[in-house]
Amino acid sequence: MKKLLWWLIAGSKGGITRAFIINSLNERPANANQLTTRLKLDYKTIRHHLKVLDENGIITIMNRKKYGAMYFLSTEMERNYEYFQEIWDQIGEK
Repeated sequence: MKKLLWWLIAGSKGGITRAFIINSLNERPANANQLTTRLKLDYKTIRHHLKVLDENGIITIMNRKKYGAMYFLSTEMERNYEYFQEIWDQIGEK
């Protein structure tokens, strides 16, 4: 998980945006519209990064096929959140 997080956050374009999404979902689950408002980012940008996080097992989606699907951190991500925090402390925007 640590290597995956390094790649998703520090090793690829858009990593900072994904880190903001992970941080936000750690505080409170949300749908894409709520994340758009919270993070002040474009809806399509949020949806793209949610797809990347989903494909890599970082998030879980409730009501996937319906409008307003809710996004949560996956159980695996919750168990390994300290790795994310360690990476964010090193590369995050201060």
